[in-house]
Amino acid sequence: MGSQLRVGEVMRSSQNRDPSIGFMDGYPNIHHLTASQVLAPIQLSKGINPIAEVKVARAARRPAVLIRSSPWKAGSTETPWHDEFDLENGRVTYFGDQRVDHTVSVGETQGNKVLRKAWANHRAMTAQERISAAPLLVFATVTRNKTHKGYVKFCGLAVIEDVEEIEQSDKGRPFPNLRYELALLDLGAEHDLLNWAWIEARANQRLSTTESLEHAPQSWRRWVEGGHAILPKIRQRPLHLEEPKIGSRSPSRHAGEVALSLTPTQSRSRSVHNAGHGDRQPRLTAAALMGRLKNLKVHRQDGRPSLHKPLTLMWAMAKNARGESRLSPWPEFRDGVGKLLIEFGHPQSSPTPEYPFWHLRTSGLWDVDGLPAERAGKISVPVLDRYKPQAGFTQQADFLLSDPFVRSQAIAVLRETYFAEFAQHNLMERLGLAGYENASGIEELAEETNQHDPAARRATNTSRIVRDVGLANKVKEMHSDHCQVCGEQLAKRFGTYSEAAHIRGLGRPHNGPDELANLLVLCPNHHVQFDTLAIYIDPEGAVRATADGSHQSMLRRLPKHHISEAHLRYHRALCGRDAPDQEAPVQNPRPVQR
Repeated sequence: MGSQLRVGEVMRSSQNRDPSIGFMDGYPNIHHLTASQVLAPIQLSKGINPIAEVKVARAARRPAVLIRSSPWKAGSTETPWHDEFDLENGRVTYFGDQRVDHTVSVGETQGNKVLRKAWANHRAMTAQERISAAPLLVFATVTRNKTHKGYVKFCGLAVIEDVEEIEQSDKGRPFPNLRYELALLDLGAEHDLLNWAWIEARANQRLSTTESLEHAPQSWRRWVEGGHAILPKIRQRPLHLEEPKIGSRSPSRHAGEVALSLTPTQSRSRSVHNAGHGDRQPRLTAAALMGRLKNLKVHRQDGRPSLHKPLTLMWAMAKNARGESRLSPWPEFRDGVGKLLIEFGHPQSSPTPEYPFWHLRTSGLWDVDGLPAERAGKISVPVLDRYKPQAGFTQQADFLLSDPFVRSQAIAVLRETYFAEFAQHNLMERLGLAGYENASGIEELAEETNQHDPAARRATNTSRIVRDVGLANKVKEMHSDHCQVCGEQLAKRFGTYSEAAHIRGLGRPHNGPDELANLLVLCPNHHVQFDTLAIYIDPEGAVRATADGSHQSMLRRLPKHHISEAHLRYHRALCGRDAPDQEAPVQNPRPVQR
């Protein structure tokens, strides 16, 4: 008893559920962390995984429900829905397990029945009823070791805030489902750790419900007392956690214990990393990350900033987007960044990858591991070639950038600050970040054969996104073809005209859902401006110009057309306008050294 789940930590969830194995493939084994003499081994094979109920004083009590979202399955026949994770604001939109081929009534599938029963207690008006509510533990499947199977990130403890019956579509076939709005609770009083002993206490038939509540996190106890009215005070705050290094947790832990184990190389590099920066690193926020990206200390020649550091950061963000390791060995860095500097650096600049490899440390976003402390002041290519250190984002920066909202905004900030007068398309394509330049993304195009006709042609096999035309017609009909930005209704020879624009594009890398909540009705002009990120919609619904933030209009809304705030936020991130204090750059608190 007494193991803990850390919010934001990635764990291995393998078919091998041997609880005696502390680590698997370099990550904590979730079946080891949740091993118990009271509970059966947990299941994470489905989206909704209830722990079996126990009878306590003639009443049934469910220890917990484990929720797992698999973004890589979204849009498939198996998972036609797209869950929305807004962890920055403590909100998750989660879709039930109804599918188009199910014959049972909506809400009667196995997972939906479990969540509907939980909802009965979550929406209860009295503390006596809420005390029996089953906690929801939310996980998201993530990519690690070049696979998206078998790795989950713990996102937090949640209650059901609202449930709505909706209509979804799978390849044009409509079907009903339930949409759950989840509120993630703040675990700050527990240092963002959830003690598994609480779940075990809820499974212990010898403990009353009141006694088991004594093991609950503070925010859960406050919710039991105050209900949904208190959610604004206990909702999960923005996460600024360091994701532990792979293998850094002790295989056998007890409550309150987190052991760190540094290899000799790591110990050596730590002294270099902290040289001149102090031992205590302040927690990094998304807003501070944007401020530091915007205020990099870079050389300037003829008024133009050097691109060494910005190009390096874009290269590292591309690695982050692919789920690769945050640290890159010097030979890999030298080849990758060196070629970028030759291709895209200023003609007058020398391609010296050793410069950003070492000097990006002054940004507060960059680590260098593996150099002896005595070599810190004498960095040169021969030294780097000899010791082969590693460099990359700090754990905090890498963790923040793993959120697609934060990463999209960070890429936008770099593009706007350092590449505004630069032909960016080739660079973005070269890095594997094509699609971040617009809201619609890109579709796949695979070459097949060449044909030599009178005019040379290339035969291609195109994988195109299948859009729900009926859905587009439905939303345009709702608004009678009036643009939601300017109100214009274009007249045709017969009838009127408008366009349905996806807020979060369907193409890569956005992979947005083809659903009503992800659609706007726009005139052609504003559709182009919205797709090319020239305008965005702020949290109050004002349409603003991305270049200067000037107010253009208010977004026209209809009660029957629900628009996802998460999708609007994603679009703002692409525009580099997501953080509320974006306009007030955060200064680097440490002395900036060249």
